[in-house]
Amino acid sequence: MRVFFSKTQMDHRPTQYGVHGKLVAPLENPGRAQTLVDSLGKLGLTAEDPPAADRAAIERVHTGPYLDFLQTGYARFQALPNAGPEVLPNVHPYFAAARPYGPSPLANGARPGPRTTGILGQAGWYIGDLSCAMTEGTANAAFASAASAIGAARAVLGGDDQAFALCRPPGHHAYADRASGFCFLNNAAIAAEFLRESHDKVAILDFDTHHGDGTQTIFYARDDVFFGSVHTDPSAYYPHFLGYADECGTGPGEGCNLNLPLAFGSGDAAFLEAVETLVYRAMRFGADAFVVSAGWDAHRDDPLSKLAVSGETYPRIGEILGKLRRPTVIVQEGGYSLEAVSQTAPAFVEAFLATR
Repeated sequence: MRVFFSKTQMDHRPTQYGVHGKLVAPLENPGRAQTLVDSLGKLGLTAEDPPAADRAAIERVHTGPYLDFLQTGYARFQALPNAGPEVLPNVHPYFAAARPYGPSPLANGARPGPRTTGILGQAGWYIGDLSCAMTEGTANAAFASAASAIGAARAVLGGDDQAFALCRPPGHHAYADRASGFCFLNNAAIAAEFLRESHDKVAILDFDTHHGDGTQTIFYARDDVFFGSVHTDPSAYYPHFLGYADECGTGPGEGCNLNLPLAFGSGDAAFLEAVETLVYRAMRFGADAFVVSAGWDAHRDDPLSKLAVSGETYPRIGEILGKLRRPTVIVQEGGYSLEAVSQTAPAFVEAFLATR
């Protein structure tokens, strides 16, 4: 299995993360990526630099004005009087969190761009919460993370059975025109768009303690990409506003979205049953290629987890997905206990490869 990762992805080094009314040190930090590089290396998997991603490739998913903001926002913010060290929003449009689904004048359900031209208004428009502090290196790191996803997808399109995109920053909370939940560019969605070049139907299967709300929104009205997610019940958990079981897709995409939220405290049996259900529905959908949004943060030792999933579950998930024997791009998402990540990620990959 080829693993794609660029050291440029380490350049996103925020110092602030808003949680429970405080700004604290972010859980999403460069140590996560280094832990993954090291732990996968013990399986004999060496990370390789992906080719640089051209902007047009990323615009298959994200809007041009949003990409402009990512590339210029930090410098514009620093020009403000008494600017803080990183870009953080302090105002949001009322409808940002509840944008309507369905056909849109822009691709992938994005909104028309904001009227505001000021950096403060645009920060509120394009950054959804206080987990996406932008530093000087954020844009380059996010583009490099997307490049890893593109590199893995191109490897699979070129004939590899599978590839691993070691994406950091992660991506499944990123919308077509909004950063949220540690995520700036939606790597899984970008990979899926590339797989569509040769595959009529692609399934994105997301196992993470958080719902992939950005990915769901991007494909919610489409019938060529199935999105399925197992995650913690969002009624009192991030991302709060999406991830409910009655969200099934709209228009042509009706029936192409499946959410399996789990109650706080759910353990191995419930998590595995949900993964098997996602696989069953994806196969009924007719998927002939897969993107796996792989998060390790449902693990009971993860600082963000409200579930009771043990490390034994992850190799079993690897077996389930490996037995599909379909072209597969694995995209790194969450996982914030470095000890748990160092065990679960290689266990999953080893089991996945053993069944291929």
